[in-house]
Amino acid sequence: MLLYRFLSEDDTSAFCHKVSEALSKGWTLQGSPTYAFDAARGVMRCGQAVVKEVEGTYSPDLKLGQQ
Repeated sequence: MLLYRFLSEDDTSAFCHKVSEALSKGWTLQGSPTYAFDAARGVMRCGQAVVKEVEGTYSPDLKLGQQ
């Protein structure tokens, strides 16, 4: 089955570390990153979709970050 996650974070090195950790666990980038201004907080936010092929059957209880 193909799993999908959308990672987001403030525009800091924390975002790059979050994406790098996912890549190190076998996730692959899906599409282009996004970048938007969060007016309520006054900060830029980044986002990146990632996907991973795993065995098994999908369930909403699946902890995607642990895959």
